[in-house]
Amino acid sequence: MFNLEMAVAIYCAYLVGSLSSAIIVCRLMGLPDPRTVGSKNPGATNVLRVGGRKAAIITLLGDVLKGVIPVLVGKWYGFGSMGLALIAFGAFLGHLYPIFFRFEGGKGVATAIGCLLALSWPAGLCWLATWLLVAAIFRYSSLAALIASLLAPLYIYIFTHDDIYVLILMLMSALLIMRHTSNIRNLLAGKESKIGQKKIKAS
Repeated sequence: MFNLEMAVAIYCAYLVGSLSSAIIVCRLMGLPDPRTVGSKNPGATNVLRVGGRKAAIITLLGDVLKGVIPVLVGKWYGFGSMGLALIAFGAFLGHLYPIFFRFEGGKGVATAIGCLLALSWPAGLCWLATWLLVAAIFRYSSLAALIASLLAPLYIYIFTHDDIYVLILMLMSALLIMRHTSNIRNLLAGKESKIGQKKIKAS
């Protein structure tokens, strides 16, 4: 049942998701705003191009934790499937449209995998394995994310048989695909940058 406590938890998850790791890390490390250089996406892949591996790893961990922490707190508090699914979606939506950064967010991949790991770690590990396999073969981060995300609802169903989780993962996957529209066009045109292909020097 939806209640005030659940509403507060979802809102708090959204606020946590709104903490853009990419922008914060780049500011602290004296790097350009990731929204203004490279792919202009405030995510770990663009930070890798802008500032290198260390900045990208910190950004990635921050974005994953934005998904993990709210869901785990929700589990500790005792929310059921609906509450946990909506908390996960709140954190994910915060990353896409962060209130603290003019609603200019990333594509949501790392936060989505954080949510998935917290909802069902076996499903999350399957997502990671899929991403690593596709990335190793094709060297495209966006393609790996798209394929892994399309399979996420299947993974969560296999390990939880929870229809609410499946529905929320389908919605998150649909939003991820929408956020990757430009990447899909570049992939089809053969113009998508490969992993580690180019690093942009800070000015």
